[in-house]
Amino acid sequence: MFKYNFKIGKKFVGENHKCLIVAEISANHNQNFNTTKKLITAAKKSGADLIKIQTYTADTLTINSKKKDFLIKKKNAWSKDKYLWKLYKKAQTTNDLTRKIFRYCKLVNIGVFSSPFDIDAVNFLETLNCPAYKIASPEITHIPLIKKVAKTKKPIILSLGLSHIKDIDLAIKTIKKTGNKKVILLNCVSSYPAPINEQNLKSIIEIKKKYKTLVGLSDHTLGAIAPVVAVSKGANMIEKHFNIKNNKAVDSFFSMNANDFKIMVKNIRFAELSFGNGKIEISKSSKENLNSRRSIYISQDIKKGERFSSKNIKIIRPGFGLHPKYYKFVLNKKSKNGLKIGDRMMLKYVSKN
Repeated sequence: MFKYNFKIGKKFVGENHKCLIVAEISANHNQNFNTTKKLITAAKKSGADLIKIQTYTADTLTINSKKKDFLIKKKNAWSKDKYLWKLYKKAQTTNDLTRKIFRYCKLVNIGVFSSPFDIDAVNFLETLNCPAYKIASPEITHIPLIKKVAKTKKPIILSLGLSHIKDIDLAIKTIKKTGNKKVILLNCVSSYPAPINEQNLKSIIEIKKKYKTLVGLSDHTLGAIAPVVAVSKGANMIEKHFNIKNNKAVDSFFSMNANDFKIMVKNIRFAELSFGNGKIEISKSSKENLNSRRSIYISQDIKKGERFSSKNIKIIRPGFGLHPKYYKFVLNKKSKNGLKIGDRMMLKYVSKN
């Protein structure tokens, strides 16, 4: 059985905790540490619980080849870089920058974890005591990497953007064999930006039911609708690409700015407040208006012995009188008492004869 509550660093994630919100720095650092520090500081101020980075170099992702297989398609958002190696070289996070990021996050007191893209990256991140590992969508078939990460016994977060069910099953099977019980599966659409109509956020419920793990959303849409809806469907983690104003970078065109991120976090927290305890009951504030419901009142003066009729009793507001379910029972029966308009109807006024 996978765990439904655990920690990533100092932060709890799980069914009994607020949704964990992760700011993905990705390539928005521009390989500049000063820019990276601004990103981290802004993300923390905007309400991010954790920072996430990606640990790879161009050479660990691909080879420096200009053959057709390595050409970026013209319709792709990154086509201006022409070849994969060139794009990844621009976007890579070196070990030196990674080390600085971990130190800075500790300094400003915010947790950080990473997506390693190869075995050596995991070994390096272990020296930094990385508290959790994310498996990016394209790496779902990289079973040696998943096995290596799972063996650390640290939380493992799998993005499902490029996964068939058989891929998820194999990844889960691989993780289970290591005894790692801390898993989060992330619904994801691996296009940039991702269309809102392809989010299929109902699948969060199905993923949680089928795999019995925590579930979240790795979001590439523009705006905050998808993350807020995902939380309402039971997401335990939201990962969103983060950027700051006027910082043009490889991933900036689909990243959320600091102000919008802050609003997103606020809306997620509001959404969580609306969940309640799930019981079917009248709310505390609604109870103050219970008397706005209807009840039976005397609508015309009635003499003792006079029969109740539709002319002298009515179902009206407020609700201090007799329950409306007794209306037909009362009709045509004699009154034991003389009653005045505005009196509350009560069963004790009804004659048995």
